[in-house]
Amino acid sequence: MFKNSYKLLFVMTLMLGTLITVSSNSWLSAWMGLEINLLSFIPLMNDTKNLMSSESSLKYFLIQALASSILLFLMIYYLINMNHDFITSTNINLGMMSSLMLKSGMAPFHFWFPNVIEGLNWINSFILLTWQKIAPLMLMSYLMTNYLFIPIILSMIVGSLGGLNQTSLRKIMAYSSINHLGWMGAAMIYSDNLWLNYFLFYSFLSITLIYFFNINKLFFMNQMYSMFNYSNEMKLILFLNFLSLGGLPPFLGFFPKWMVIQMMSSNQLFLITIMVMLTLITLYYYIRMCYAGFMMNYYENKWNSLNIMKLNNMTIYLILSFISIFGLMIINLLFFIF
Repeated sequence: MFKNSYKLLFVMTLMLGTLITVSSNSWLSAWMGLEINLLSFIPLMNDTKNLMSSESSLKYFLIQALASSILLFLMIYYLINMNHDFITSTNINLGMMSSLMLKSGMAPFHFWFPNVIEGLNWINSFILLTWQKIAPLMLMSYLMTNYLFIPIILSMIVGSLGGLNQTSLRKIMAYSSINHLGWMGAAMIYSDNLWLNYFLFYSFLSITLIYFFNINKLFFMNQMYSMFNYSNEMKLILFLNFLSLGGLPPFLGFFPKWMVIQMMSSNQLFLITIMVMLTLITLYYYIRMCYAGFMMNYYENKWNSLNIMKLNNMTIYLILSFISIFGLMIINLLFFIF
């Protein structure tokens, strides 16, 4: 990806657009940063090896342009008529929040997200799952309202049930992202630091899995069967990384969920109970992806037996996996020491 100079340029402007939005002190400059970010990501999505990339880039452009138009219209309307009553201000706030949820792929405005990510390679998928969410989520944290409880529950339901009947690894990661967006929205209610910490942990756990998928060119569940001619140790590491992304203790992925549960346990016990129960459903389809490698009979292609990761790739993946699996134990150990 970075061998082409034009792609490196668009990556830099992609990051610049997000930084403009995050550091802006007016809604107009925040909107400008969102547009720079959008127009930088569209050329990165095009891939000559993937016939669906053009379709995905067009879908992504139309959805983001629609959300940006709604956001710009409501911003201008609010600035022209500053003397609003409470109901009008609430409706404008809700409309701007909805447009930002559409940009980030949060339920109930999530329908475009799995279809777009299906046409991308793993590097672009990682950018869409992580970096492209920073600016909309940051703007959503400025507009925090009580209406966010409904999108939180819907995101948890969609992210849990939507991934059950999927065989595409990219769509499974997309529905997992929608589920994690529900947790980030819940964290957003209490503090900015809480959802930012959750986002950082989620990004790290996502890159651990996506790095492995990208190296082995895995896109569907049935491709994982031929991949399972790796050693049992590699299968176990992959299995534990999935569990860490699902937030199962004692892995690192449980730590951000633990922080959210601690903050919400005092006054939102019913909501946190629903969120934990729905997260257990996501653990089911994580486990299902690795179940075949351990328990079921399957055919192994002999010509795939030489498909072994290079030493550098193996080292990086093992370091990421070690942090993902033992990170929570290390954090607890440091906490008790210091």
